[in-house]
Amino acid sequence: MGVDTIITGEAVAIDLRVARLGSRLVAGLLDLFAQFYLLSLLGALVLLVVRPGDDALAAAMVLLTYITVVIGYPVACETLSRGRTLGKMALGLRVVRDDGGPIRFRHAFVRGLLGAVVERPGILIGLPAILCMISSRTSKRLGDVFAGTVVLQVSVPRTVGAPPYVPPALLGWVSLLDLSGLDDSLALRTRQFLSRAHGLSAPALERLGSGLVQEMRAAVTPPPPPGTPGWAYLSAVLAERTRRSYVRLIAQRSATQPRPAPRGY
Repeated sequence: MGVDTIITGEAVAIDLRVARLGSRLVAGLLDLFAQFYLLSLLGALVLLVVRPGDDALAAAMVLLTYITVVIGYPVACETLSRGRTLGKMALGLRVVRDDGGPIRFRHAFVRGLLGAVVERPGILIGLPAILCMISSRTSKRLGDVFAGTVVLQVSVPRTVGAPPYVPPALLGWVSLLDLSGLDDSLALRTRQFLSRAHGLSAPALERLGSGLVQEMRAAVTPPPPPGTPGWAYLSAVLAERTRRSYVRLIAQRSATQPRPAPRGY
């Protein structure tokens, strides 16, 4: 899964994971099942309530229901949930504008209309969208191109959000650390940064973490060995601080526990 730069409306570059073909296909299949279920339900309900007397009227009503579901389902979902359908929710995907902002009705309508009219009708169901995504650096289908949107992977498996740890090369160095200048505020901001680090590219990781690294170097001594990556430095300091906190907590509990009285003879 690739990582691409999105420029926000405030001209701030952020690095987010663009959803690729595999996850979007699975999300599309889930949405297709949802649309089929909705179409069957609404079609039966319309015929039951209206009870058309001729075949032409029945066909017209079925066609109208079909168009309403095929276009209305993605447009309504993406408008009301700010870029998510049921399939996208299940796969952790979201549609956003090219500048990273939330989409509006017009974006969702253009995507839904092109999807129904150009990308999914007939025997070539989905093929134009697939070919467009394969040829696009940001996996855009035709609806994304004309609407000015991109689909992002906004959630990833929790297994990648591992707690801070000490890289093997820094095991000897962390035992020498003076952590008396590291306050809770800086530690919390560092932990929050590291918890999101798996969703960033390597250049973004170094760029966004550089400020924290400078603050940490001013608060913690001695400095890390030359060539230590910023994320490794932050992770090692935070992990060592956590270890020492556990050691102090265990020592305090041991000191406060009453000692058993000696047995008499």
